[in-house]
Amino acid sequence: MFGANLRVLSKQYPSISELSRQLGINRTQFNRYLSGESFPRPDVLDRICAFFDVDARILLDPVEALANKGHILNGSVLKDFVGPGVNNLPETVFPSGFYRFTRRSFVNDTQFVVGLVYVFRESNNTYVRGFEAKEAMRQQGLPADTVTREFRGYVTRQEDGVAMMISRRNAMTCSFNYLARVASFENNFWVGYVTRTVRESATGTRVARMVYEHLGKDPKTVWKAARTQGFCSEEDLMPFHARLLQIGDPFR
Repeated sequence: MFGANLRVLSKQYPSISELSRQLGINRTQFNRYLSGESFPRPDVLDRICAFFDVDARILLDPVEALANKGHILNGSVLKDFVGPGVNNLPETVFPSGFYRFTRRSFVNDTQFVVGLVYVFRESNNTYVRGFEAKEAMRQQGLPADTVTREFRGYVTRQEDGVAMMISRRNAMTCSFNYLARVASFENNFWVGYVTRTVRESATGTRVARMVYEHLGKDPKTVWKAARTQGFCSEEDLMPFHARLLQIGDPFR
């Protein structure tokens, strides 16, 4: 049963060699596990279970009955629709690391927001984490403490880009983000839009163009970008960011 379950779990990976590398298991030994010729030590079994997000029932029960139990995006209802995009987002398509983003402010459409988010991988899923600008929270009459400002979400592959579903703690608000890569010198820019889940208003904005710039993980680069976070005017925008935002052109 373990070998059969491991074969099922491995199908979502295009290369057994790469999967073995990620697990830290010798390729030959991993093939023995797949064929049922060998059984892993308890510490290796624990590593395999943690990687695939399953528990020790993998030894006795079919993986279909337990692998994604309770995981909405990978569960039986959505696994063939949402699952492939969530589980297979290569670094070449949307790399991990810090990103600087720019968009028009939702609370003051004469200003723009510059911020940072961190994209990371865990258990073959891609996540995003960041913090709302303090001034934006204050303008909405909300606390500006770190816990309230934090947002997190997941990233999924699309046909021509990526999409992100992002929420604040306790699902207080949510936003949908779409990004597609654009040609640039270092191939590190994405442009798209963000929509927020609020009721229609005569004065508020619910959708805006957005630019993402991949900064990587270099501390000096990230710290320099962090000092520019917050509100800024159109004149203070970075030139390439301003160009990609197409300021003055209607959103379609």
